[in-house]
Amino acid sequence: MNLVLIGYRGTGKSTVGALLAERLGMRYVCMDNEITKRAKMSTPEIVAQFGWKKFRDMESELTKELTAQDGLVIDTGGGVIERQENVDELRANTQVFWLHASVGTITSRIKGDSSRPALVAGKTFVEEIAEVLERREPIYRVAAHHKVDTNDTTPSQIADSIIEVWIQRPQQALTARGDTYK
Repeated sequence: MNLVLIGYRGTGKSTVGALLAERLGMRYVCMDNEITKRAKMSTPEIVAQFGWKKFRDMESELTKELTAQDGLVIDTGGGVIERQENVDELRANTQVFWLHASVGTITSRIKGDSSRPALVAGKTFVEEIAEVLERREPIYRVAAHHKVDTNDTTPSQIADSIIEVWIQRPQQALTARGDTYK
């Protein structure tokens, strides 16, 4: 079984994912890093040269590849949930944890990050985050088995909350939704 982290960038997926893998003795995979490594290009370069569709195609291929394996902590890109095929793949043989944070928290965490191209043209940074979150949050909610609030919590506290749920997984129905942990 795999442990999957979904959520908007800046919610803590990469930091928490690495902590979880270390603590649980699992292999950590950051999907965005794996895509850029394989393409030998940064995400902005991929998008500039081939467009978002190509990036999302690469993401879908990697999703299928990773979910066919076992014992992984998978840190997904924020937009992986925009394709239903990815959501279907991620929910099989996994527990999906949605790392959630407010627009203000996300803004403060990623304001200096230039590693991702804009998702919404003509918007300010904060407007883009708010607009994309509004569109994605219902999808994150449906895709996740568990929701974890990452506002005002440390990566270690978030990892502890997830581990507490993870170790109880055999007793839990994977279809349960709406659980919130802090």
